[in-house]
Amino acid sequence: MTEVLRYVPEQSKSDTDHDYARVLDDLSAASVHRNFDPYLDIDWDAPEMAVIPDDPRWILSYDVDPIGRHPWYQSQPRDKQIAIGMWRQANVAKVGLQFESILIRGLMQYSFALHNGDKRFRYTTHESKEECNHTLMFQEMVNRIGMDVPGAKVFYRRVSMFLPLISTVFPTVFFFGILGGEEPIDHLQKDFLRTTDDLHPAMSAVMQLHVAEEARHISFAHHHLRETVPKKGPARRFLLSLTLPIAMRGLLGAIMVPPRSFRREFDIPDSVMRQIFWGSPESKRVRRNVFGDVRMLAEQCGLDNSAARGLWRILGISGRSSRFRSEPIYSAP
Repeated sequence: MTEVLRYVPEQSKSDTDHDYARVLDDLSAASVHRNFDPYLDIDWDAPEMAVIPDDPRWILSYDVDPIGRHPWYQSQPRDKQIAIGMWRQANVAKVGLQFESILIRGLMQYSFALHNGDKRFRYTTHESKEECNHTLMFQEMVNRIGMDVPGAKVFYRRVSMFLPLISTVFPTVFFFGILGGEEPIDHLQKDFLRTTDDLHPAMSAVMQLHVAEEARHISFAHHHLRETVPKKGPARRFLLSLTLPIAMRGLLGAIMVPPRSFRREFDIPDSVMRQIFWGSPESKRVRRNVFGDVRMLAEQCGLDNSAARGLWRILGISGRSSRFRSEPIYSAP
C-alpha cells in the first residue's frame, strides 16, 4: 500500500528520508515559482501560430519520427506528407492528453490515501494542477490542427477508467506507469527540439512548455522510486524488476503506435506499419533508446538482475543505460 513520509523530528530521520523530504520541498517550491499557463504563455492567436494549408513544416522529421524516415512516407506526394504529419502530431497530442487525464486521476487517488503531514500530498497536487494545464494545451493544439483524431488505441481508451485505481492498490506499479507514459513523449519531444529547426511555432511552443514541466514530474517519479523500492523485500523487488520492462513496453506501444484509423485514413499498407513499428533496424533503435533513463533507474533501485535483463532484451527495449537523466543518444547503442 501507500508508503508514508510524514513530518518527524530531524534527529530520527535517516539521511535518505531527509534528502527525499528536501527534494519534495524543492519540487513543490519550483511548482509555485516556475509554472506555466497555456493561455498566458502561448499566444495562440498570433499570426505565426496559424495552421495554414500546404505548410511544409508539418512534414514529419526524417531524423526523429519513425514514420518520417520510412521510404513509403518519403515517396508520398507533398500534400499527403503534410496531412499525415498533421494527423500524427495531433494524435500524439491527443494521446498525451488521455495519458495526463489518467495520471491526474491516479495522483488524486494516491494523495487521498496519504496521511496528514505527508509532503507528497502537496507536490502530487501541484503536479496534478500542472497536468490539467497540459490537457488544456494538448486539446487546444488538436483543435487548431483541425484533425478529428482518436488518440490512443480502442483497448487503452476502454480500460482507462480502471487504471487510476492502481495508484492506491499497487502504487509502485502506478509510478512505473507514469514513467512508461511520460518518458516516450518526453524523449520524442526533446529529439524534435534538438534536431528539428523548422518546427511549426505552435508545436514548438507546446513542446517547450511541456518538456520544461515534465522534467519536474519525471524527477519526482525517479526520486520516489529510488526512495521506496530499495526498502521492499527481495521477493517483491524481483517481481517489480519483471513488472518494470513489461509496463514500459506496453505503454510504449500505447503512446507511440497510432491506432488502426490512421492506416485507414491514409491507406498505409500493413507491411509498412509493421516495419515502422517496430520491424526496421532504425525503429528498433528508437525503441531501445527511449528507456535509457528507466534502465538507469532500475539499476539504482536494485531492479537489475539477470532475469530482468533477459526480459528487457526479449521485449526489444534493452540497451545501454543513461549515465545521467536526459542524456542525448546520437548513435545506436
